[in-house]
Amino acid sequence: MAIQNITMPQLGESVTEGTIEKWLVQPGDTVKKYDPLAEVVTDKVNAEIPSSFEGVITELLAEEGQTLPVGAIVCSVEITGDSELPPPPPPKKSAVSTAILNAGVQKKQETQQQATVTKAPQKTVRPDKVRYSPAVLRLAQEHDIALEQITGTGEGGRITRKDLMKLIATGNVPTSTSEAPPVVDSAEPQSGSAIARPSQENTKSALPAQPIQAGDIEIPVTKVRRAIANNMLRSVHEVPHAWMMMEVDVTDLVVYRDSIKTEFKQKEGFNITYFAFFVKAVAQALKEFPMMNSMWADDKIIQKHDINISIAVATDDALFVPVIKHADEKSVKGIAKEIHELAAKVRAGKLAMDDVNGGTFTVNNTGAFGSIQSMGIINYPQAAILQVESIVKKPVVLPGGMFAARDIVNLCLSLDHRVLDGLVCGKFLNRVKEILENTNKSSTSVY
Repeated sequence: MAIQNITMPQLGESVTEGTIEKWLVQPGDTVKKYDPLAEVVTDKVNAEIPSSFEGVITELLAEEGQTLPVGAIVCSVEITGDSELPPPPPPKKSAVSTAILNAGVQKKQETQQQATVTKAPQKTVRPDKVRYSPAVLRLAQEHDIALEQITGTGEGGRITRKDLMKLIATGNVPTSTSEAPPVVDSAEPQSGSAIARPSQENTKSALPAQPIQAGDIEIPVTKVRRAIANNMLRSVHEVPHAWMMMEVDVTDLVVYRDSIKTEFKQKEGFNITYFAFFVKAVAQALKEFPMMNSMWADDKIIQKHDINISIAVATDDALFVPVIKHADEKSVKGIAKEIHELAAKVRAGKLAMDDVNGGTFTVNNTGAFGSIQSMGIINYPQAAILQVESIVKKPVVLPGGMFAARDIVNLCLSLDHRVLDGLVCGKFLNRVKEILENTNKSSTSVY
């Protein structure tokens, strides 16, 4: 029987890591193909890691609460019979990776590794040779921890997230201002170091511990909230944001929608919302201005073929961004139905991986909360996000100098200035404006 490894799957195009929320199996448990092994949390979705094999769990290599990069081994399975799945084809750079990743190790390699461990005693890894995990680096930066002064309990002296959590809990945290061990020369960079040491400027910018006063309430940061924070921070740090806003007169759209909403609800069983009209207009404009449907990829810009619109759906303590696939091919009714179904999945906690993968442009309905102007953070790695604000009554000067109360909405666009410039964004927004201002009963069908 051979030992095979299960790795952290890639649960989305831009997902680079996941956190083991809860193990559903233990060593010695027998599993079948596709049985869930662990619950995983990312910034996009809560999911399960399925087993690629039928066999017996031999070892869990990750702890609950541990954040691991995509492809890292999380557990091993001793397979039985012919349960091994056929090897997957090499992934394409532009394709969404499958949820089940197989990083199997041949029995011969396993034997060689065991022999190597038997021959050579375990040595503590020198600080200048250490490779820290993203979770360890993040905690170290947040709490100003001098990693070179810590001896880890992981394999080969590797520092784990659990090591840092114990230090933080006890308050015995070695900071970068503490005296370093004499074997580490902090004045000079270490040759061959796998990771750069935090600069003094970055160390000083770390936030101090906040004092807790009487009456204060401490709210633990959930895995989902932490994942959202990390993704937003990455977007702000890597993407040069620019902003643009445009006023749109949607009086005719409001009249049209209000005239059909009751009959539509009785016939279809769900609401026809203003937001569905906005998403349809954006999808149509993206087809005419494909550069808006692009992504930055370091040495190139990828202009996406499919128009898959991400929509922001909030719960009491989290934000999810499910995707309406091929939105340009759908009617207003079809988009309204998907908005209804995806929002229901979010609130029931039943979003699947396919529901959040593949988004190319985001539309956020901030107007639902009464906002009239906002600057959204781009949903990395997309190039833009459009905020649809509240529809409000405003006095408008009509042709001939007459005043009238009109329904006005602000469309606020955040753009990645590496990919997009004001010219194309201005043309795009003007096209969305034109579509919306000409949406009425005589010219527009929701079917």
